Amino acid sequence: MRLLLMSDTHLPKRARTLPPQLIDELPGAEVVFHAGDWADTDTLDLLESRSRRLVAVYGNNDGPQLRARLPEVAYAELEGLRFGVVHETGPAQGREARCAARFPDLDVLVFGHSHIPWDTTAPGGLRLLNPGSPTDRRRQPYCTYLTATVADGRLTDVLLHQLPQPQPG
Repeated sequence: MRLLLMSDTHLPKRARTLPPQLIDELPGAEVVFHAGDWADTDTLDLLESRSRRLVAVYGNNDGPQLRARLPEVAYAELEGLRFGVVHETGPAQGREARCAARFPDLDVLVFGHSHIPWDTTAPGGLRLLNPGSPTDRRRQPYCTYLTATVADGRLTDVLLHQLPQPQPG
């Protein structure tokens, strides 16, 4: 099962559209994750229409229209792996322990907010993944997103993809 993970798209403020490379990934993904900070409902509409399955949350920059359609935390079980999605996890210092305590029943937590790619495993086995942002690199050298595979109850092939910096919206 192929996964596509993104967060912090901030359209149309940070870019006019999602990068073509990211759009090209949609047909091959069985599940698409978005960890919040959409900023517009058009991007949600696009991902809902082009994704086989979308697991998504709102972020701190998302207004009432997005909050009415999305939860603060979303959950999905994929081939026996328990996933959660949330926008904010707090400071990097202590993140693994804090998230493991908050989400003790998960195997994988997808999060956003920082725009900084993150891939660690907490004591106890919770995998924390932040795909960065495909449209706003902030202090990072590249805009990014993640792909991964779920096979035989395991998360494999977690790959960070680098994108060129988009033109401002």
